[in-house]
Amino acid sequence: MKALQYRTIGAPPEIVEVETPVPGPGQIRLKVTAAGVCHSDAFIMGLPAEQYTFGLPLTLGHEGVGVIDMVGDGVAGDRLGESVAVYGPWGCGECYTCSQGMENYCERAEALHITPPGLGSPGSMAEYIILDSPRHAIPLGGLDPVKSVSLTDAGLTPYHAIKGSLAKLVPGSSAVVIGVGGLGHVAVQMLRALSPANVIAVDVDEEKLRLASDVGAHHAVHSGHDAAAAIRGFTGDKGATAVFDFVAAQATLDLGKAVVHTNGDQVLVGVGAGVLGVGVLAGPYDSTIRAPYWGSRSELFEVLELARCGLVHVETEVFSLDDAPTAYERLHAGTLRGRAVIVP
Repeated sequence: MKALQYRTIGAPPEIVEVETPVPGPGQIRLKVTAAGVCHSDAFIMGLPAEQYTFGLPLTLGHEGVGVIDMVGDGVAGDRLGESVAVYGPWGCGECYTCSQGMENYCERAEALHITPPGLGSPGSMAEYIILDSPRHAIPLGGLDPVKSVSLTDAGLTPYHAIKGSLAKLVPGSSAVVIGVGGLGHVAVQMLRALSPANVIAVDVDEEKLRLASDVGAHHAVHSGHDAAAAIRGFTGDKGATAVFDFVAAQATLDLGKAVVHTNGDQVLVGVGAGVLGVGVLAGPYDSTIRAPYWGSRSELFEVLELARCGLVHVETEVFSLDDAPTAYERLHAGTLRGRAVIVP
């Protein structure tokens, strides 16, 4: 079968022919119908050799949907033919956090060498993918695979981040979304669907700010020297109840710190390399800094339900598997509107 693999440190990913996998005991196989392109992929492919820990060659793709077409020993065949989304942050399924569906915070994953598809295990940018357990196959329930695949990360990650601050997003509150690309434009929609907060989108790119306005942001602010003043103006000079930073570079961290309100949340979702000081005098009293990771299995069910209700969608550009390297070039260049989706 064809697969998109990262094979050499520092080199672009390549389309290669690999053996079609067969599920082992307890596993299932999907015939992939769509796979999502993510900045996390670009991040790990940009790591130097001494920091890269994901194994080579690596079949990319931690966002995936497909149809169950084969099951291993010990797995009932009643789901054959079902269209499903891949829950990516795999865990052991047995520890305390996994028992709550929060496999994204599995207590044993590192010790057991459990890695997500596309981030250590073979991913979805191939014609077939093996899932280590049927529990990681979440029913799509009639949703379009191409339009829905990015919800498994670009939907689930902002949803998990926002849920941690929902209790504070009451009438009169303000939420700032910094970086309104693949994840950020979904975060804007979720904030509008889940809260009465005043939503302020921030980006350096005018096209992305237009996208933010198109999907429901109340205000769009160009990131720059005047951004903090503009944000404070839109909040009645109170500052933001929650800042969701989908970049986490030093400039965006500093901006978030400058506008977060007393008892507010600064939520770091992006994988940038900025740092923040902490302490009694380092920020507004009782403000918090959180760095959430992905989301729980139950939250993915909830995200897909939001999509079924028409409250959330992902702007997508579609590429064939052969053109997948071009999608990563577009991602690196910042010319995608929303999310790139690979269709084998």
